[in-house]
Amino acid sequence: MTLIGLGLMGTALAGALLGAGHRTTVWNRTAAKAERLVAQGALLADSAGSAVNASPVIITCVSDYASLQQVLTPVADGLRGRVLVNLTSGDSAQAQEMARWTEERGAAYLDGAIMAVPPAIGTAAAVILLSGPETAFTTHQSTFDALGTTAYLGEDHGLSALYDVAGLSMMWGVLNAWLHGVALLGTAGVDASTYTPFAAQIAQETIGWLAGYADQVDAGTYPPDDATVDTHAGAMTHLIEESERLGVNAEMPRLFKALVDRAITAGQAGSSYPVLVEQFAQPRATSR
Repeated sequence: MTLIGLGLMGTALAGALLGAGHRTTVWNRTAAKAERLVAQGALLADSAGSAVNASPVIITCVSDYASLQQVLTPVADGLRGRVLVNLTSGDSAQAQEMARWTEERGAAYLDGAIMAVPPAIGTAAAVILLSGPETAFTTHQSTFDALGTTAYLGEDHGLSALYDVAGLSMMWGVLNAWLHGVALLGTAGVDASTYTPFAAQIAQETIGWLAGYADQVDAGTYPPDDATVDTHAGAMTHLIEESERLGVNAEMPRLFKALVDRAITAGQAGSSYPVLVEQFAQPRATSR
């Protein structure tokens, strides 16, 4: 196995491979970053070309796709017959373009996303998303599993990047909603630690709705089994007014209300909340 890129994440990936007993070759532009890994048994390649030639599977984890191309373009001939596993962060279009570039040079390509911080790598808590040819994944899954909990998403190379940003949207949505609640309760002298168990209970209850709401989205029908969009609109108005009265920033609830108002204008006042997916799916005109 070869690991190219020894930042914090790349170093953690290489360490996990070594810890699982895999013969691991490493390379980084700054060779000094490999010293600790070499002490643990890693083989240090003297060039990117040597690193590529050392193993049938090359894992890359560099700062961005431009850096990846700078490293691999001069040694592209060496990729033929190998598997390139790219764990560099990027978007789905970059992943698909990198897949085309790699496959034109006779190599298989898996694009990945790491849903973890470096200290979690090598444990079950580190989720590694991978997409691309299934045979490339299944052939080397036992090696990938040394990095964490691997999840194969499908043949579309862009799926890992899409899942990554969708997960980040979920994360920031939850965190920002929690922080807004912290600010609201703070005006009454309630500290964040006191509020948080209640917030976690609400979050868990909301998670319990997702499977049923997903069925509605997939079917394209939105029966108001619990509450209508119009009912949500009234509650959002109350949230906005309360926030403004207390001097708490109301930009986030105003965004919620704007989406609901658009759904109501579209004739969906009597539908259930998941109908708002149609608002998210519609591109909005931007001013120039």
